[in-house]
Formats: sequence, structure tokens, C-alpha cells
Amino acid sequence: MMKVRRYFRGSGRVLAFVFIASVIWLLLDMAALRITVDQEDIKLVKEKLKRERQQTRVTQPIKEPFKHPLQRVDSATQAPLAKVYRHGRIFDQNIGDSNVNRKGDSLPKTDKPKHIALDQKEKVLNVAPKQGDHAKKEAVNLDLNGVKIEDKRGLNVSNKIVHSNKTKVPHGIQEIKHTPQPKTEKAPIKKEDVVKIPENKVDSKKNVEVKEDPKIKNGTKETQHEEEDLHPGKAASQPPKEDTKEKDKLKIGDEQVHKVAKGEPPAVKELPKPALKVQAQKKPKEEANAVKDTGVHKVLSLDATNAPRDPKAMGQFGQAANVARSEESEVRRRWDEGHFNVYLSDKIPLDRAIPDTRPKMCKQNLVHNDLPSTSVIFCFVDEVWSTLLRSVHSVLNRSPPHLLKEIILVDDFSTKEYLKEKLDKYMSKFPKVRIIRLKERQGLIRARMAGAAVAKGEVLTFLDSHVECNVGWLEPLLERVYLDRRKVPCPVIEVISDKDMSYMLVDNFQRGIFRWPLVFGWSPLPEEYIKKNNMTIADPIRCPVMAGGLFSIDKKYFYELGAYDPGLDVWGGENMEISFKIWMCGGEIEIIPCSRVGHIFRGQNPYKFPKNRQKTVERNLARVAEVWLDEYKDLFYGHGYHHLLDNKNINIGNLTEQIELRKRLKCKSFKWYLDNVYPDMEAPLAKAEGLVFNRGLRKCLSVQEGSASFEICDLNKQSQHFNYTWIKQIRHQDLCIAAQFNNNSFALQPCDSKKPELRWFHKSSKAALGEHLIAEFTSLHMCLESRPKGDSFQLSPCDPANPFQKWQFTHYNTLPLG
Repeated sequence: MMKVRRYFRGSGRVLAFVFIASVIWLLLDMAALRITVDQEDIKLVKEKLKRERQQTRVTQPIKEPFKHPLQRVDSATQAPLAKVYRHGRIFDQNIGDSNVNRKGDSLPKTDKPKHIALDQKEKVLNVAPKQGDHAKKEAVNLDLNGVKIEDKRGLNVSNKIVHSNKTKVPHGIQEIKHTPQPKTEKAPIKKEDVVKIPENKVDSKKNVEVKEDPKIKNGTKETQHEEEDLHPGKAASQPPKEDTKEKDKLKIGDEQVHKVAKGEPPAVKELPKPALKVQAQKKPKEEANAVKDTGVHKVLSLDATNAPRDPKAMGQFGQAANVARSEESEVRRRWDEGHFNVYLSDKIPLDRAIPDTRPKMCKQNLVHNDLPSTSVIFCFVDEVWSTLLRSVHSVLNRSPPHLLKEIILVDDFSTKEYLKEKLDKYMSKFPKVRIIRLKERQGLIRARMAGAAVAKGEVLTFLDSHVECNVGWLEPLLERVYLDRRKVPCPVIEVISDKDMSYMLVDNFQRGIFRWPLVFGWSPLPEEYIKKNNMTIADPIRCPVMAGGLFSIDKKYFYELGAYDPGLDVWGGENMEISFKIWMCGGEIEIIPCSRVGHIFRGQNPYKFPKNRQKTVERNLARVAEVWLDEYKDLFYGHGYHHLLDNKNINIGNLTEQIELRKRLKCKSFKWYLDNVYPDMEAPLAKAEGLVFNRGLRKCLSVQEGSASFEICDLNKQSQHFNYTWIKQIRHQDLCIAAQFNNNSFALQPCDSKKPELRWFHKSSKAALGEHLIAEFTSLHMCLESRPKGDSFQLSPCDPANPFQKWQFTHYNTLPLG
């Protein structure tokens, strides 16, 4: 002890004090440093939260959480061989090999997340994983755990999903069940918010019955409540207390989930922190000026299904399906039901997976969060049960629920029993599906107009009733309408085999065109056009004429254009009419390669026409020609439709309303259409033109003061210029050469397309009389002949060796002329 005291005497005491003080100071300094670090951490966290909150309002795209089933196939079970449909030929190509440069990898491309914008409604989807050996081929996992959701009013909702082993997404996502959540206080239902809709509405004027949702009773939907009003100054959410349990982070009760499944906006009572400022509800006039959510996100590759798909099912993944030899007789027996393999179609799953045939870059494409909603309209008559249901399921399974307003099935007076009560019962499971039944056969054109009349979506999407919509098909179409309401986008139409129901790809850069006499067809873009515009397989393709069966159009714009010509009957020519109308009146038609829909192409049209099929189509095309083709309508009549020029043969109806519509819309000319939309179309106004040379006289025909004579040929003289028109007239300005059969002579008369005596055969397939002008209006072959003196003409029996009956124009635009 004494030794220790000795150390603390004098200088030792000072050293000890300094040592102890240093230790204490070091401890205090460490404590202060820790406090400073904690404060900095808190500050950083706050800044991060603030930054994230601002970024979410701006909408941040995140990695796409969805994958198509084909992208998750076992390595041991490679993807099936798909087929490429190219100009009547089919080529096998491996869909599973993503590194192969496939010609059918995509069609003309179009112009086709932590954040997902939903139009005041959100559907939280989670598909239960498949058990067993084929787990990798399970249905797409649509889990949006942790995904931030923003509705159109800018509300950010960070939804924490509580999973359950029982959770699955049924067909059409009509019911979505979750682990029970704590009950929340429900907003009262206001009288003015209740929409009263009768169960069945019948419009006697339109002769249409609209079947409403059977679950709508007494003017209100069962177990549903309207979204509560949000008042200014009232917080939409309050921060939870520190001791709040994890399950309280998402306040969505059973009824709210039910409303989400039905496409209704859930009641917003409590949302997770941070607290958000909520604007007051805007009045209708204010809504037009409301700022839209202009954020973007990647195209959603949705593919919901009732349960994980059976990878071994017949026709699964778009593979070809075959039947046993013993079943071939049944295949033949049922073929005429739809003019395709109906027996095989009935064996294929109603929601089978098909290969994702989009170009790779389509999966990275961004679309706007506030895309317009759409009503999908199917028109059918005696459609095959399985193909109709498969069409509907493909739309329900692969369309973002917040964009799919409804599916309207227009039954054009079907006679099949299974399309009546049985169909009603089946579709009652899907609240978004509505059925409209026409009281008598109207035809495709008027059926579509009936569907459009009751549609509630901002965009009308027309589809045939034997299709399968592919992954990501809808958003690229709506994006084009969003960018320009006058754009009319069409998906790439791929091929579903009518024999084995396999899904086949098609060539890139295909577009719809027409050939005379207004016959629709497919044609590749010219190579020089592709190079000039530096196009990729994902770019939108300008389409001169749409196929007519599959397209989207802004509903208001559809009616601004006058919809379809109501004078068109049943089917035929409506795609030409609306295509010319769109282009010539300020719109555009595009094929969008990032949107793909498979279609069963049949070798024969199975539909019955109330009247003669051929006359119905001819009549429709004649109406289109008279209204839209201007002087080029002679090309239509000249390609086999001369008989339509006589009103005695067919009555095309009154065109006054359609002509006035064209004037009111200030539409451009058909020549403008050919020059700017379809410049590679050959459309000469005359079959032949120039001087008319007579081989016997060695002189040319001339018109002086209303009378015809012969002169020495001179290209500079307008009096010697004639046209041989498509309707077989020899025309000089407004005068035509007419055969006079009373005295076997000729005369000059004002041109009239309806008069057969003004028509002459020239350069026909008959080589012996190829250079003759043969009068059409006679049972005998009578030819125009110049007299040796050259002072007049006459009609004489045709003589192949007579040079005075041989005529030649300076220039021929097409051969043979006929």
C-alpha cells in the first residue's frame, strides 16, 4: 500500500490524473460519436423516405415481375416447335431457343415495376404454386408483394400482401380470396351513389336485349359499397401506432377484395404510412382539367389461370394436337359445325397457354399508367362453344384488369341451344362479361354497332369469336390510342391451324392491302421502305387496309367517323369502308407487332346470309366504291363488276347520307390516299390511252366539233387523244363511241357508264381478234371497221385478216384488257 501511495506523490499524482481524465474523455467522445452517427442515420433514412415518396409520385418503372409460362419450362422439357406461316408455307422453328434469330420471332413490330398505376382500382393477384414434378410449368406468379400502387388521383398505396395457401386466381379473376383481414369501418352508402339497373333491358327501337349481371339486385350490387367520399383536409391514412401488428398494414376487408374482383374501386379507409394529402373530389367540369398521371411502366405480361396449367394437356403451349385413328371419323363428322377441327378444339383446355411470340424488345417497352379503359366486343352467330369460351378466357386471363372495362358478347340470333341458357349460366361467373341478344339476324356489321352502342369503355376493341389473345396484347393497342385518338391500332394476326389447333407465327413486316376489285390481302412492306425508315420488327406498320376483324378505336372517334355505313348488309366490304374513311378523313391505321392475337383461319365462311351471299357482298362493295373511290371506281367495276352499273340488276340503296358525311368530315380524295398511303398500288385510270391508230388506213382517229374522222397521226393534237376505260368505253373527253345496230354504223354520244352500247372489247384473250374493237351489245361478233376511203365507220362481221378492223392505242397500261 505504501508503495502505491509513493507513486501518487508529486509528479505521479499528476500522471495518474491525466490518465484517468484521458480515459473519461475517450469514453465521452465515443458516446458523442455514436449519437452523431445515429442522428446522421436517422437523417439519411428520412431523406431516403422523402426521396422515395417523391419518386413514387413521378412513377418509377421497375423490373417486370411477370413471366410467361413458356419461360419457365424444365430444361428437360424443351419448348415445343412452333410453326411459321409464310405465304402459304409453314416452317418449324424452336420457340424455346431465345438466341436463335427467328424469322417468325415477331411480326411487324409496333408501333406493342415497383409502380403500377390502376384506374382507381387495383386487383391484387397471387397464383398458388403448382405441386409435383411439373412445378416449373406452373401458371404465372402474379404476386405483387411490395409493389407500390398509385391510382389516378396520385394516392400511393404500399400494399403488403398476406399470402395464403388457399389463394388462387380463378378464370377471369372473378373471385380473389385472401387471409381474413381486420374489419374496417365501412363508409355509408349514399342514395345518389346507388346506380339502379334493371336485370334485363330491352330497347324496342334497336330490337336488342341487354342481359345485366344477375348479381345486381334491387338497384345495388350485393356485398358491395361505393368508394367513400374524400373530403378536403381529411387524411386518407394515419400512421399506425408503434405496437401495430404486421397484419394491420393492409386494411382491405373481404368486401373490399370482392369489389376489387368485380372491377370496382375498393373503399379507402386506412392506408399505411406515410400520411398522404388527399384532394377534394373534383366536379365534372374540374375533371377535364385534372392533371393526368403521365408516368410509365413496362408492359404487364399477365397470364392468369384458374389453377396451374397441366403441361401435358392436349394442345398446351400452342402445340399441335392429334387424334387417334379411331376418332378421325368423328373429326370429319363435326367439321362442318365450324369448318375447322371442332372435335379437337373441344379437347383443348379453355385457357391453354400459347407461346409468347412478341419481339424481345416488346417486354421492355414502356406504356403510360393512365391508359384508357376498353370494352372488348365479340360478335357471333352459332359459334363453336369451345372456341367462343377460349376467346373470352384469353381476354380475361391476359388483359390488365384495370384496363378491361367489360366484355360484350353480341349474339346475332344464334340457333344453337348451348349458346342460350347454358352460355348465360357459364358467363354469370364473370361479372365483366355481358351478353346482348339480337331479336333477329342482323349480320356482323349491325351486330358490332349494337355492341358499340352499349359499351362503357373509352376504347372499343373488336375481336372475332375464334381467337386467342397473347401475352401483353392489350396495352400496346391502348398506348397508340392514348398517344393519338385518331390512330386505329390492329394486333398482328397470327394463325391457329384449323386442322391441329397449333399456334403458328407469321412473317415480319406484313400489312393489310387490297387488290382490285377491292379484295383484301396481306403483303410485305417494300424492302426499300424498311431501309429508308430504318425500321425494326418492333415498329408500328402503316396499314392501308385493316383485316376488319381485330382492331381498337377510340369510341368517340368511332362515332365522329359515322361508325360503319348503316346501309351495309350482313358482312363484306365493311373493312374497306372503315379503312378508307379513317385514312381519308384524318386518321391512321397501324399494325402493332407487340400486340399479337391468334386467329383460326377457315377455308370456308360458315355463316348463312339472309339473302344471296354473292349479291350481298357485291352490293356492299358497290356502296363503298360509289362513296369513296371517286374516279377510280371504274377500276372496281372494270374488274368483273360491270353488271352492277345497271340499277336493274342490283339496288345499292341511298348514298346521300354517306356522301354528306364525307363532305362534313372534309375528307381527302382517293388519289391522295393512293399517293400517300398506298403508293405502290397500281391504279391507272385507263386501260389504254393515246392515239387510236387504224392499220388499214395508216391514220389516227380524231374528233372535230362533235364528229369523228381520220387524220395523220400527231401526238400533239388533243383531238386525237382517247382513253380505253376500265368499263370498256372508247372515250374522248365526255364523248364516247357508240355502236348503232339499226344501220350497223356508229355515233358519238355523251358517256354513260350504264349504257352497254358504249362498251367495246379490245385486246381480249382471243388472240385472233386481239387488235379488233368488238361491240359488246350484240349476240354476233361485230367489229368497228373504217371504210377504205377513211370518210366514216361501220359495224361489220369480225374478220381476223381485215386490216381496216385492226386498231392500236399508243400506250397500254395493262394486258390483257378484255
